[in-house]
Amino acid sequence: MTSKPLSPATIAARASGAIDPATAGLVPGIHTATTYIRGADNALIHERNSYARDDNDTVRTAEGVLRELESAAETLLLPSGMAAAAAVFRALPKGARVVLQSGIYYGVTHLARTLAARGDIVLEEVDAANPEALSQACATPADLVWIETPSNPWLKVTDIAQAAELTQQAGALLAVDGTASSPVLTRSLALGADISMHSVTKAINGHSDVMGGALSCTNPDMPLWSAIRADRHDAGAIMGPFEAWLALRGMRTLPLRMERMCANAQALAEFLSAHEAVETVLYPGLPHHPGHDIATRQMCGGFGYLMSFIVKGGADSALRVKGRLNLIHRATSLGGVESLVEHRATIEPESGIPGGLLRLSVGIEDVEDLKEDLAQALEG
Repeated sequence: MTSKPLSPATIAARASGAIDPATAGLVPGIHTATTYIRGADNALIHERNSYARDDNDTVRTAEGVLRELESAAETLLLPSGMAAAAAVFRALPKGARVVLQSGIYYGVTHLARTLAARGDIVLEEVDAANPEALSQACATPADLVWIETPSNPWLKVTDIAQAAELTQQAGALLAVDGTASSPVLTRSLALGADISMHSVTKAINGHSDVMGGALSCTNPDMPLWSAIRADRHDAGAIMGPFEAWLALRGMRTLPLRMERMCANAQALAEFLSAHEAVETVLYPGLPHHPGHDIATRQMCGGFGYLMSFIVKGGADSALRVKGRLNLIHRATSLGGVESLVEHRATIEPESGIPGGLLRLSVGIEDVEDLKEDLAQALEG
């Protein structure tokens, strides 16, 4: 008789049952050793521990919790979200054809374009939220299809299951950046993705005090995953034990935080949509959003904590609104317990983002306080 699978909330709150085996402490310890003792016969005393570049119990514990949240076969932690993305691209064979979603996090776009300019990959950028465009791109054999859903900062929603079918037709692997969703809302691997990527820096840790990235897969025996694992070891792209411990602590409240953040984001999206100073709101929880129906199918428990809105009057107006905010911090990043706002055109002027667009990462504050802060900034 098999028991019912545990819900993400239970997995996270219990840290997947992890304790400190040395002391029976309810909270796993932080293991900082960089090397491990061998016996007189030179055999490893602990068969799993040889050297910290691959072997650390704290990192393995955090990977185990995330692996269970992802319903993955294997999860690897890396020192940043970009390190995780770069590990996938570096593991591709030279000359690999990559279909990359356009309008996604610019760090990944810039990395892919740089590799293409060097001749390491052949790159095609396509609006993956448009099934016809993605289908046309996948009509030619490829090695990797990379999508991000919801996308940052455009909040486009790509149908992961459909993208997986098209990817298979191209003979490629599908990698999904789900940072703006988290594994609590969207399990990309269950929808057909081969690799799931998250910036742990964002909602998974959720406290703006850890840099990290994660990759999870359905088949650890596939050649690309073996290359990723080897690259992490050979290049030393590992997460430190203290960062892993903090991420583990953050994951314990991830489902609870996501519930509050999604509820706040939905309320703010509706508020901003009705405000006369706002031209448009980009948030998949709004019924008129082009990806709303897809998001309803593949996001469970909310539509995420990230949104963008375009202020009437262009860049000058948007910057004035941003400057008048008192509670919402003006800062880069997203997914923390505190709400953040950023004028993306200032940060990435080469990405083509309109000057009036403000990206808002919604935290867990009282939603009425957030509404009042936005109202006074927009009305000023």
